Amino acid sequence: MPAFWDTSAVIRICVPGQTSSPAKSLMRAHAPVVWWAARVEVRSALERLKADRAISAAAYIASKQRLELLLASWREIQPTDLVRDLACIQLERFRLRASDAFHLAAALVWCKQKPKERLFLCNDQRLSDAASQAGFESVAV
Repeated sequence: MPAFWDTSAVIRICVPGQTSSPAKSLMRAHAPVVWWAARVEVRSALERLKADRAISAAAYIASKQRLELLLASWREIQPTDLVRDLACIQLERFRLRASDAFHLAAALVWCKQKPKERLFLCNDQRLSDAASQAGFESVAV
């Protein structure tokens, strides 16, 4: 069964040294569904890591290659009026940043607003809490 992967979870799969065994297992078991902007958000994180010298040039290249492989396997939830409207509702319900509200809204669109027994993979505590309160099974990667 697919799972919704927040950018923070995708980064755990892309960046060498950040990948955990649970993350690899979850990736094998749950095809990724992501918000439309996840690619840009992951690339932004990779560029910051490279600029801050938090990862080597080789790790940066490997991370970009892994991202490209993931792009071929994941399903993106496209920006629609429904996603925007649901994101605004999430901002009223939870204390979230705009980008996190879009991720949660995209996850709700993916599951047709029936999050029970659906996985939401995330490493951001505030977003994870909001996803749990919205009805998802939120799991840290």
